[in-house]
Formats: sequence, C-alpha cells, structure tokens
Amino acid sequence: MDIPGVTYNPDNQVKVVDANYDNAKMSQEDFLKVLLADLQWQDPLEAKDISEFIDNTVKLKELESYNTFQQSVEQLLAANQANALLTASSLIGKIVKYEGNQTYVQNGIGYADIKLASSADTVKISILDSAGNVVETKTLYNLQGGVDYPISIENSELPDGYYTVSVEASSNGNPVDVTVVSQALITGVEKDSTGNIVLNTSSFTIENSNLIGIGG
Repeated sequence: MDIPGVTYNPDNQVKVVDANYDNAKMSQEDFLKVLLADLQWQDPLEAKDISEFIDNTVKLKELESYNTFQQSVEQLLAANQANALLTASSLIGKIVKYEGNQTYVQNGIGYADIKLASSADTVKISILDSAGNVVETKTLYNLQGGVDYPISIENSELPDGYYTVSVEASSNGNPVDVTVVSQALITGVEKDSTGNIVLNTSSFTIENSNLIGIGG
C-alpha cells in the first residue's frame, strides 16, 4: 500500500525526506510521514518503541523554538542599542554633569560640585590647566559629609577648555574621600568595544553610567 510522501525502492529502503533534512525544522506533516513510515515498515514481531523517537523530536522542536526566541532577543537588543545611541546623540552640543574631575570652562566661567564621604575640617581645592599649572586655589573649612558643595570658577583670563579640579580633604590629619561632579561639553557619542555607549568630549570620554544630569 502506498503512503503519500513515502517511496519504496527495490533495495527495501524507505525515503520520506532527504538525507540532509534538518530535523529541528520538521513540520507536523513531515513528522507524521516519518512516524507512519516507521510503523509501516517495522517488523511486527519486533515492534519498535516509538516513544523515544517522539521524545527526541519534541526536544528538537523545543531547541528550534529556543533558537528562534534567542534570535528574537538578539534582534531586540540590537534595536534597543540603536535607539539608545540615537537618544544619546541628542546630547551633542549640550553641557552635561558627570562624575569626574575634568570640568569645562567657557568664557571664564566653570562649575564643579564636591561631596565628602565624611566631615572634614580642611578642604583644599585647586584648579589646574591642561599643563598641570595651578590657576586657582581656595580652602574651605569644617565641611559636612554627604552634602553637595558647589565650586564656581570665574576667571575671564582663562581660555576655553577643560580644567582639573583637585581636592584634598582631611579630618584631624586623616584623608577624607571626595566625589567630584563636573560639567562637560558633548561633541559626539559612540559605542565602545564592549557595546556600551560613551559620550565624547574634545579631551576625553564619559561613560553613560557616570552621567548625572544635563545642563550646567
């Protein structure tokens, strides 16, 4: 008796699908063809247990579904990264606040913000140019920990560019950790070698995770 989709040759070999057929892509129709052919041509005295065949086929279909899902996730991540890059590009030409000690000075005016890990009796702040020369200094006393203290730079003689904000804080002669928030002018955005988005300035790059705010 002929079975649609199944051929029989003189060598007593049954061919349902091509030898190189990818079982992971087996359709329901092909699955039934293979199952019917296996039942049709088995030795009735040594009937095969088809449960293993069904189980293996189900596993292959599950693997196919997983691969399809994984591809969809990868496509979604790629689209999300592209959208994030486009969103970050809106920062080009804008002043941003970020965690770091390189602050942008324009028309003699700059900004920084410091926060002490704990109280300090003496805090010395130095502003250095790109050559390492000190252009401004100021000393503050008895600052509390966990409080934001704004530091303004107002010097019309300073050329536009980036200046280093160096802070030395101490309490009873012991050093106190300081976090500096500066401002930067964004000139471009790009992905780094790990796929993370970084913000470019004319002098350095800022990781997106270090971004604090927009506007100086």
